[in-house]
Amino acid sequence: MVHCKQLKNGIRLIVKQMPGLMSVTMGILVHTGASVESESEDGISHFIEHMMFKGTKKRSAFAISDEMDRIGAQVNAFTSKDITCYYAKSTTAHAAEAFEILSDLFLNSTFAEDEMKREKGVIVEEINMNDDTPDDYCLDLLARAYYGDVGYGRNILGTRKNVKGFTKADINEYIAKRYTPENIVISMAGNIDVALAEKLAEEYFSQVPVTKSDDRSVTVNLMKQSLVKKKDIEQIHLGIAFPSVKRYDRLFDATQIMNSVLGGSMSSRLFQKVREELGLAYTVYSYVSPYTETGSLVVYAGVNAENYMQSANAIFDCIRDIKKKNISQEEFLRGKEQMTASLVFAQESTSSQMLLYGKELIYSGKVYDFEERVKKIAAVTLDNVKEAIECNFDETFLATAAVGKVDKPLKI
Repeated sequence: MVHCKQLKNGIRLIVKQMPGLMSVTMGILVHTGASVESESEDGISHFIEHMMFKGTKKRSAFAISDEMDRIGAQVNAFTSKDITCYYAKSTTAHAAEAFEILSDLFLNSTFAEDEMKREKGVIVEEINMNDDTPDDYCLDLLARAYYGDVGYGRNILGTRKNVKGFTKADINEYIAKRYTPENIVISMAGNIDVALAEKLAEEYFSQVPVTKSDDRSVTVNLMKQSLVKKKDIEQIHLGIAFPSVKRYDRLFDATQIMNSVLGGSMSSRLFQKVREELGLAYTVYSYVSPYTETGSLVVYAGVNAENYMQSANAIFDCIRDIKKKNISQEEFLRGKEQMTASLVFAQESTSSQMLLYGKELIYSGKVYDFEERVKKIAAVTLDNVKEAIECNFDETFLATAAVGKVDKPLKI
């Protein structure tokens, strides 16, 4: 059963009851992230997410984690390009206690100056770690090559200069314009009583003042760049991006099925050709990255430096083969089954369901309907998949990124 309610101030609550379980995941989702930051704000969404755990009016940073540990609960958060999420998972018996702590850190964090100073050092080290993780660095570089230095091209972590310079006033200003009721969804999934969920949401969030959010539209100008970062490492990490479908595009499901055939599984063409047949890569895959305004289809591979061009050519051979629309009925049906199975698997995870229902409410304003999603996937035809191919692989807007012992951008 799914229950949805809007508080008087505009904050929305959605509850997915999973009565056969003994736990619940509770999340507070905010419709903000790296894509809506200005140049001076670059990295502030992620910085705020960290600072929320560093003490409230009645709890120290240690007390937050200690009290969660005392009831066996887990608490964490993440920032993405368009969502920031704070969440806790607990046993059903301790749901009220866990949600009170989660609400406290979300609503009452103090952003103490000494904590800010320490956390800036932590995040700078996170940036350093990201720079030393070549596959992550490659995909960040690819986003910049594809979207530029703004919007969806922004690195979630921000720049070292910005992180070191953020002030408490910067945090308060950003929260005031982005952490507004219309941008907030409380999502709960698991074995929790609806009446209790409503009581908790009302108790802690009904007093949040009604304020207007600033515009969150994201300008998209595809850059068509090929970027490289020379690093003295064993592999070359290669990323390729093509234009693809938006989040609610008519051909979204068909594109996902097509991607499954290309590089979404161990039986995919990229995996079988580049890894199994030619032995050129340990890791090679593709995925669709959809947003409200745009989308991309990304291919990634980590390859030996000596086989860089051979690997790139093998990848593009697979892409050109897909573009011929010679997808078999067997590949098509396998892709549909993989999509359906992933939805079913998610139904068994409280964390997955919390995010799924929360994100759907934020993105579309609608309640996620599992049975309707399954029906839509079942209705996709092989002709739809072939039509979807036309929406992908436009080399006019091709962007590439490479990290490793490479001097020149990839040119195909």
